[in-house]
Amino acid sequence: MRKIALFILLASTFVGCGPTPMYEKVYRFEGDKWEQKVKPVFKVDVKDISTEYDFVLTLRTTTDYEFNNLWVYLNTITPSGQKGREPFEIKISNPDGTWAGKKTGTVVEFPLYFKRRKLPEKGTYTFVLEQAITASTIDEVLDIGFKIEKVAAQ
Repeated sequence: MRKIALFILLASTFVGCGPTPMYEKVYRFEGDKWEQKVKPVFKVDVKDISTEYDFVLTLRTTTDYEFNNLWVYLNTITPSGQKGREPFEIKISNPDGTWAGKKTGTVVEFPLYFKRRKLPEKGTYTFVLEQAITASTIDEVLDIGFKIEKVAAQ
């Protein structure tokens, strides 16, 4: 009986896991506040430029977050120093007022997917996130994660 239970546990562990991310890091906001001057930095060493990557930003807030969205800028600096800046909207609530993310207790998680991006050169990329709304401080923001996964060959 114990062998069967162990097998089921191990099988569910392997089946439940997706691909291992090439990079994954979470930035935790002090006091659950994202001030405009705070700009989380993620440095990623890219060795393979022949493949495409999926990028995922994951924002976690409390249920007391007061806005229905959050605009962020994703600033990218390539290994050769070229810079790019893109605005993105993270939907927090649906038009009917329900949460757009996954709610667990008083925490809501909102993923933002950037599918199929190819990186032009090998080396260390720097990704910097900025909150881009008019408030100088946003309350009830717990953390933001940044993940990069290689796209599986098809």
